[in-house]
Amino acid sequence: MAKLRVELYSRTNQIIIDGVIFALSFALAYAIRFEGVPEWAYVKQFALWLPYLIAFRLYINWKLGIYRFIWRYVSLSDAIAITRSIAIVTGFLLAVRLLYPPWAPLAPRFKISLTVIALEFLMSLLGCLGARALRRILYQRQEEKGRDPRSGRRLLLIGAGRAGVTVASELAPRSDVRLVGFLDDDPKKIGRLVNGVAVLGPLDMMSSVVYKHEVEEVVICIPRAQRATLKKLWALAENTNVRMKIVPTLEEILHGKVNIASFRDVQMADLLGRETVDFASGGADIAPVYRGKRILITGAGGSIGGELAIQLMEVGPQRLVLLDKDENGLNDVYIRVAANSDGHVAYPVVADIRSVERLRGIFETFQPEIVFHAAAHKHVPLMEMNPCEAILNNVGGTRNLVELSKAGGVSRFIFISTDKAVKPVSVMGASKRVCELIVQTRGCDSATRFACVRFGNVMGSRGSVIPFFQQQIARGGPVTVTHPEVQRFLMTIPEAVRLVIQAGTLGASGEIFVLDMGDPIPILDLARDLIELSGLRLGHDIEIETTQLRPGEKLIEELIDSSSEKLALTSLEKIRVVQGPSIDGATFNLRLGDLEEAARCQQPQRVYEVLRKLNIGFNPAAAPLTGGRQATGNEAVSTQIQTATGS
Repeated sequence: MAKLRVELYSRTNQIIIDGVIFALSFALAYAIRFEGVPEWAYVKQFALWLPYLIAFRLYINWKLGIYRFIWRYVSLSDAIAITRSIAIVTGFLLAVRLLYPPWAPLAPRFKISLTVIALEFLMSLLGCLGARALRRILYQRQEEKGRDPRSGRRLLLIGAGRAGVTVASELAPRSDVRLVGFLDDDPKKIGRLVNGVAVLGPLDMMSSVVYKHEVEEVVICIPRAQRATLKKLWALAENTNVRMKIVPTLEEILHGKVNIASFRDVQMADLLGRETVDFASGGADIAPVYRGKRILITGAGGSIGGELAIQLMEVGPQRLVLLDKDENGLNDVYIRVAANSDGHVAYPVVADIRSVERLRGIFETFQPEIVFHAAAHKHVPLMEMNPCEAILNNVGGTRNLVELSKAGGVSRFIFISTDKAVKPVSVMGASKRVCELIVQTRGCDSATRFACVRFGNVMGSRGSVIPFFQQQIARGGPVTVTHPEVQRFLMTIPEAVRLVIQAGTLGASGEIFVLDMGDPIPILDLARDLIELSGLRLGHDIEIETTQLRPGEKLIEELIDSSSEKLALTSLEKIRVVQGPSIDGATFNLRLGDLEEAARCQQPQRVYEVLRKLNIGFNPAAAPLTGGRQATGNEAVSTQIQTATGS
């Protein structure tokens, strides 16, 4: 019997069923219009159109993927696609009816009655939707008959909104799932049935409902739940031993991509509670800027550079040059990008941005029109121990790229900066602030549109705090936090990169753009959240220990220097532009040369001295050293060299 059912609803039989529906709909439309058997002329018209109409409707269905849908799981998105397909062919019939000249040969045979067209459309639509709905109803009844009411995983759904209703309708027919009910804070929904599933009460009742109904899994049907909501749910579930899952994005839900496998564990990114940013909703028309262009990405093997490559590939560049000196990271990104292209768009280049000759050859070969500069030494404590390398790579490499971009006729240059460039206390932060000034001063008198994009920490990047905490948790702890009051701005890598790409479409030249990072998050809270997400209990299974700030670290980062900068609105909601004091380009360029010379000569003390003279707010004395006391830049270098060498 099962085999018979499978064959009955095979793709071939689906086409046959639709063909019969279209034929009957066309015949009934004539019969209704002419109140029985029409005149012979209309019979000939019917016979002339019938095979072409059926073939055309089946062809459009096939092209729109209608026959890839599984009838027993038919959903709203399927119904919309079917309606679109039927409307396309009906539109063609109307066009023939209205545009075919009445005096032309065979006009009576080609010009179908408007009533027939309308009736055929309605009956074809109802017939196709009805056949699929009937299949779903029969399948659901069959599943309900064979289901043991005591079997199946017991699920509690959180949120009886649009996503929750869709999830419930998709899961209701399954024999391996039993929906206990909804929880929702909307008092109008409590006590009512939503898609046949009861709304049992508000979210605060989760613990009691879990115990009463022996819930095995809680599914959060709020794709963009706020951080406070998720933390509240997590706290309620802490002592219940129930598993918590979250649904995919609302877009995936509405496209019918909901199943048990699509439910995932709550992740750290969910606890940020940030809305998803996409190119369509962001307000920036990025296609004219990036599509068909030759784009160079430096630092393409890193977290930001790699995500830039992946997202820019979606826009359709002519050429995507991926540059990095880390061959392993570059190869990983290239494989991912090449898998989503025809293999000729992306091109990996192993190179060091400190080599101006190598860069010149790359610019001459690929002639980039847009440059995203993400390459940098970024690890703060490591750069405190290697200040000259931070300057040579970050500052020298940026200057090389900026000058070659100006000379090579690059239309846009986007530099990836950091909140550590604001009132820097570390060499890495100071080097990034110097890079911002290079981009600003060079952008004043250039046809190239230069821009900086400044933002805070991103989640999941190599060497960032979250992977570090996860490694400590995997080892059994303790989790170490440098200070109980440390706070950081946090954003997911995909969101940051989408905003960077949007920011690249703004401005004239020389602007610094700041991304909306939301409120800073205490790192201590972050550590606690990660421990809870790992299924461990703080104070029982694992501990948190406070150490001390590392060299170059601050308690709280800032996105602007409030003493000299302020933010102004842009045309994009989550992007602001910095308004700051003017820059003395001549003095800056003179001291920039001194800075690079000191770094080339491996004179760290002189590097610190020049950084102070650059007027960038560099204050290394604000960064505690390993011993816990404050020190000048020269003392810091000396102490860090001793620490690195073990002396």
